Amino acid sequence: MATSTWEGDDHEDEIRLWREGDGWIAKDVETGVTTQGPSRSAALANLDDAVALYEGERGREPTDEELKAAGIDPEDNTTGEREPPDALK
Repeated sequence: MATSTWEGDDHEDEIRLWREGDGWIAKDVETGVTTQGPSRSAALANLDDAVALYEGERGREPTDEELKAAGIDPEDNTTGEREPPDALK
């Protein structure tokens, strides 16, 4: 659990939220996960999703059966053992 002190009081599960430009930034102090959004509620919703992914509660590698059901041949891996290219570059 995240804790911090402000005026001597302990605060567990601390989230920091601030404006930056036209949007909002939300940070979970314990994990260091930080997200953004156009509104406070959007930034906090994004943070919920990002922390869940960070903690392994969401997101996982699909099974071969799931890939096949989606029409993807798991044997047709064009990246081989390399990391996939960064989508943001």
